[in-house]
Parts: sequence; C-alpha cells; structure tokens
Amino acid sequence: MGKSKLFEKLRKAFNQLIEGITTKELSEKDLSDKLWDFQLALIEGDVAVPVAEEISNKVKEKLSGQKIKRFEDVTPLIKKTLRESLIELFSVSNPLDLVEKVKEKRAKGEPYVIVFFGVNGVGKTTTIAKLAKYFMDKGLSVVLACSDTFRAGAEEQLEFHAKRIGAKMIKHRYGADPAAVAYDAVAYARSKGINVVLIDTAGRMQTDRDLMDELKKIVKVIRPDLSVFVGDALTGNDAVDQAQKFMNDVGFDAVILTKVDADVRGGAAISIASVTRKPIIFLGVGQRYEDLIPFTPKWIIDKVVPD
Repeated sequence: MGKSKLFEKLRKAFNQLIEGITTKELSEKDLSDKLWDFQLALIEGDVAVPVAEEISNKVKEKLSGQKIKRFEDVTPLIKKTLRESLIELFSVSNPLDLVEKVKEKRAKGEPYVIVFFGVNGVGKTTTIAKLAKYFMDKGLSVVLACSDTFRAGAEEQLEFHAKRIGAKMIKHRYGADPAAVAYDAVAYARSKGINVVLIDTAGRMQTDRDLMDELKKIVKVIRPDLSVFVGDALTGNDAVDQAQKFMNDVGFDAVILTKVDADVRGGAAISIASVTRKPIIFLGVGQRYEDLIPFTPKWIIDKVVPD
C-alpha cells in the first residue's frame, strides 16, 4: 500500500510541533500557533474542517499547562496526547463483533440481516461479496439478496459473485419491488436455517428523494439487524457528505470504506468516524474476496503518529 500524502504531511507537522516546544510550560497560545500547521495538514488530507479543528482542540486541551522539565524530551508526551485524541475520536461507538452477533441471532432461530447503502460506483456489490466470503470462512451460511431491481446488470453482477463464492442468491425480475426481494430473502433464510442475509440495494445519489424513500421502505419491511453505509475512501470529503446525508435521511449503524489501498489522502476514515459517530467495521484493500480487513483505530493512528 502506497504512503498516504495525509500521513506524510501529518508526520512532518508532528515533527515540527515537537521541535517547536522549547518552553518549560506549554501555553495555550504557543500550542495554538504550533498546531495550526498540524490542522492544515489534516484539512489538506481531506479531513473535514470541523473535524480537524476538533482534533487540534483536543490536543491543545490535553497539553495546555503541562510542565516540561529542563532538557526533558517532550516527544513521548506529544505522541501520547495525539494518540489519545485520535483514540477518543474512533471510540464514539462500541466496535461490532459481527460473527458473535450472528451467532447470538442464530441461537434464537433467526438469521442476522444486513442491508447496505451507498452511491453508484463505490464498490458496494463487491464489498457485499467480500463480506459474504468473510462470514463463510468463519463457518457461517449466507444468502445474498438483489434489491437493486433497476440498474441494468445489477442482478448479473451479484449473481456472478454468488456463484464464485458458493452462496445462494435471491432475485426477482427487473422493476420488481426491492422491499419484496429483501423480504423473500429473509423468509428463505429463516426457512432454510441460513445464518446471514446480505441485501444489496440500488446505488443512488444522496439527493435522490424517491430512491431514498425506497430505502426507508426496505428498512421498514425487513427491520435489519444492521444497516451499513459503504463509502469510497478516494472521494474524500464527498464520502463524508454522502455519509451525513444517508445518516440523516435513512440512518445506518456502521461504515465500510472501500479502495483504501489506493487512497492517497486518507482523511475519509477520520472524518466519517467523527461526523457520523458510527464505527468503521471493515476496510476494502484490494480486488480479491480476501481483501476486506476488520478496521481498528490502531490502523490509522499508527500511520498518523509514529511510534
């Protein structure tokens, strides 16, 4: 994975911050001046302006008034403070152990139902196939549902993946009611004892009111255990705007970011976690089915703040 420009800028700003601390007591004014470059680096890396300000303010609040002994190396203190501030940012919601959640639901005789939202082109359908493979590798059975009944080729695309990974797929004719497809998939899983239902929906712009209402109908009909927003890390602040709009109009419980392996900025993960206050659960890091990795805050933090 190539180095992110955001991470490179942050490391440079981080080192400048350390080099600029020479006083015996860290004052708010001095920290404000020193943290400005750090905040700019965040913004240039597609971190939303309010989020960059939030991170800088957290660091300033924690460091202000700290006593520095003569000849003391302030590097460990600065690193510790930055890491703590980012950990707090990513700890806005409890992480999800999906496998455990599925097993708990299965113990009640019910399938675990996940529905996916996102705009066109983010890799939502491929991500669903990757997650299906992830569950199947854990010994869980999966059925896929194509509730994208409008886009030409949508059923064929999902069916291609289903056949490759060996999963059952439920579909209706094009133009059918997407909520009915989702309902039938859940009923099928319940009758066959299948553990997980993954529901693909039509990719849409977040400004399309009719299609947003369609998503609300799917959610109302099937009452999913988990609703997931799939965002493209390469789109930076656009992904943040999309996530915020989907959050306000439909609501979701978690985030999966795709194309992280090609991301040259890196700010989307930081911004989405802060803006939505929802956990990022997986990262797409390649084209293979295996290229979906569980997200941990440490993955980002280790790149932003060097050990």
